[in-house]
Amino acid sequence: MEDVVVVNHPLVQHKLTQCRRLETETWQFRGLVEEITALLLFEAVRDMDTVEVDIVTPVGPCKGTVISKAEPVFVAVLRAGLGMVPGALKLFPYARAGHIGLYRDHDTHVPVEYYNNLPPDINDVDCFLLEPMLATGGSAVHALTLLKQAGVQNIRLLSLIAAPEGIKAITASHPDVKIYLASIDEKLNEKAYIVPGLGDAGDRLFGTA
Repeated sequence: MEDVVVVNHPLVQHKLTQCRRLETETWQFRGLVEEITALLLFEAVRDMDTVEVDIVTPVGPCKGTVISKAEPVFVAVLRAGLGMVPGALKLFPYARAGHIGLYRDHDTHVPVEYYNNLPPDINDVDCFLLEPMLATGGSAVHALTLLKQAGVQNIRLLSLIAAPEGIKAITASHPDVKIYLASIDEKLNEKAYIVPGLGDAGDRLFGTA
């Protein structure tokens, strides 16, 4: 799966392990999600186009390199995706952000849309969908469809962990979207929760468990 990148950097894996721990407190979990997001994004922008510019340092003139289109859009899938936004904005503080509200029906596991607020003029920007967990993949598939309907052409998906079922759903529906993960977990259980997973990311981010 060349369009699925698992970031096996020791720092990413160390922080993910802390996220998984049952005893990790809300404030710790929140900080870890921010940090892992920034590290995943660091890998996801590796192939961004750059241009050479002339600058002047305190010592003299030199050639520098800048990203040619350095105004990405980050779209969080509510509510857990909100926990990833601060980490992304640390790397791109001038970026714009959008929000897609989805919840999973507990009986059918089908995503239900309740909110959609995207920045204008995003068809020609680098867009990153932020969804901490890919379980069935239904919410991410739906969100990606909404982004494409809005005209977005270049989308990448950032998640902390995914089940094989979630990856399969996304690659089947959106084979052009590259996925960046910290881990591919074993499976889904009978309640469609990722195993071993890290629990409900939204509950752990906002202390509602």
